[in-house]
Amino acid sequence: MTRAETESIVDRTDPEGAIAAAAARCSNAGRWGPDDVLGTLNFLDDAKRVEGARLVRRGAAFSLAQRFDAHGPQNGWRRRTNPVHTMLDTGLDAERGQGFPHGLGGADDVVFMPLQCSTQWDGLGHIFDHGMAYNGRSAGDVVTSEGDQVTGIETAAAHIAGRAVLLDAGRVVGTGGELPDGFAITVEHLAATAAAHGVTVGRGDIVCVRTGRLTRARRQGWGEYAGGPAPGMSFTTADWLHDTQIAAIATDTWGVEVRPNEFDEAFQPLHQVAIPHIGLFLGEMWDLDALAADCAADGRYDFWLTAAPIPVTGAVGAPVNPLAVK
Repeated sequence: MTRAETESIVDRTDPEGAIAAAAARCSNAGRWGPDDVLGTLNFLDDAKRVEGARLVRRGAAFSLAQRFDAHGPQNGWRRRTNPVHTMLDTGLDAERGQGFPHGLGGADDVVFMPLQCSTQWDGLGHIFDHGMAYNGRSAGDVVTSEGDQVTGIETAAAHIAGRAVLLDAGRVVGTGGELPDGFAITVEHLAATAAAHGVTVGRGDIVCVRTGRLTRARRQGWGEYAGGPAPGMSFTTADWLHDTQIAAIATDTWGVEVRPNEFDEAFQPLHQVAIPHIGLFLGEMWDLDALAADCAADGRYDFWLTAAPIPVTGAVGAPVNPLAVK
């Protein structure tokens, strides 16, 4: 759906009202008790993992991560840079002697990077709404200068593994396997894509939505991939994200939702509902191309996925190497 077409659905001049209304309809605050830190990951239970494990038939594995290196998409916006990888010990050091006995040598390295510079999860402490964090908590009580004291990404470390579904909207709705920048993916588009793939989406699923934006960046260069115009989820999908009871959603774009956003003077309004109100984990900058090609070849669009974030204590987001197995 183009920006012009969404004008009949959303009032572009009133993001505040639209966000407040969606937040009231889609809130999961208190649903799992006052101490809950998992949000929609509560839907991904042991039975759902068993269901996902049964999907492995061929053993074909696909990494859904972009590379973490100095040649990534980041451009410095809000101090987000690409990773800086530095060697602490090298083969040359080993050749010259490192003080180990009987000829032993080794290499070590270190990396400096923002935790959300490449393929990653947004944690529940990443976005607030009017100073409120997930489950009705005060943002200042949750995230301090020492990090997320309540919903740090480490709380999700053992949970994100189970049945996943690929919705290749780029192939089904787009042209040449890609959606244009500014294209808003609606519930109708998601339903049409799922129907074309012969797959269902429901409670506890991890949903991967391919738009083709990363494919285009690989062909044309990064350009404004990080933060610029992109296809993505329409704000109008907020109710679908809540009502389907999915565990998480990830896309091949920088910010999951359509950019420019569908409101005037707004910034990531769907995030403002999805994270602090729904308690939904959002995956960004996933590489879905190889998986999508395999799904198109074998006609199966559901699979086992393990996507545990690196458990950096107190982090509000974390890198991940999602592994899909079919």
